[in-house]
Amino acid sequence: MKKALITGITGQDGSYLAELLLSKGYKVYGLKRRTATPNFENIKHLLDQIELVPGDLLDLSSLINAVKISEPDEVYNLAAQSFVGDSWAQSIYTGQATALGVANMLEAVRLVKPSARFYQASSSEMFGRVMETPQTEKTPFYPRSPYGVAKVYGHWITVNYRESYEMFTCSGILFNHESPRRGLEFVTRKITDAVAKIKLGLQHELRLGNLDAKRDWGFAGDYVKAMWLMLQQENPDDYVIATGETHTVKEFVEIAFQHVGLDWQNYVIQDEKFMRPAEVDLLLGSPRKAKDKLGWEPEVSFEQLVKTMVDHDLEKNRVIP
Repeated sequence: MKKALITGITGQDGSYLAELLLSKGYKVYGLKRRTATPNFENIKHLLDQIELVPGDLLDLSSLINAVKISEPDEVYNLAAQSFVGDSWAQSIYTGQATALGVANMLEAVRLVKPSARFYQASSSEMFGRVMETPQTEKTPFYPRSPYGVAKVYGHWITVNYRESYEMFTCSGILFNHESPRRGLEFVTRKITDAVAKIKLGLQHELRLGNLDAKRDWGFAGDYVKAMWLMLQQENPDDYVIATGETHTVKEFVEIAFQHVGLDWQNYVIQDEKFMRPAEVDLLLGSPRKAKDKLGWEPEVSFEQLVKTMVDHDLEKNRVIP
């Protein structure tokens, strides 16, 4: 039986990945950082099937211990300070967790189980002020936030461990991927939750920043399959994972409101407070390499994704007393 260690298992991607690996017969371990109130919302249905191991990306000794306990064949490093907006207010912590945390995890694997295959969650935010469109594995990085800068370090340290220690390390440069499990601080989930509440009479307006920002949005459940496929290849490599389509925040808003029979213009207010200090205007990825080499294809369309998220939030908000 193959064994996998997932950092960030309680997050959106971690929970979908755990489901996928369990369906393939893996023994799944999840790194769990101690918090005052445990957040198991995304994995509560999996708790009797997975084993949680205490650890923190900022504490190398805890990571070494986690690798010793799990003895993984595959390590998926998904944990990070993952919200771009907060990275401005917490730039040093973002650097510690999202950048140096990767080096800590790689070092723990190198010291304890160097034969383990390692996946690093890189991000399209590394492209930032894009040098070409669409973005490929060869597009130069130009990050526009502390988060993007930290992800660039995580990406290159992963390449360095591959080339210096001959470890099987891969980075997936994932473009925006969403789901009903997305955190409420992210714009997509903020929109669908607000649409549900407005429809149910629980909220009256939705304040957003830049409606013209363009993103390449896919379904998280599709994207975790690409992570797994990367670690099944003969040789380690890096891949852009994207849909190859771009949509504006405004399009997302229009579909979400339309789905519940409302006109978005009656409820949405643009607010300067939600504008980024340095905006990333356009992200559009080319998934050609992933399609050709991994045989990976996204299955859920943009419209399906938006409607699924709205339906989930309608259901969730109906049961709140």
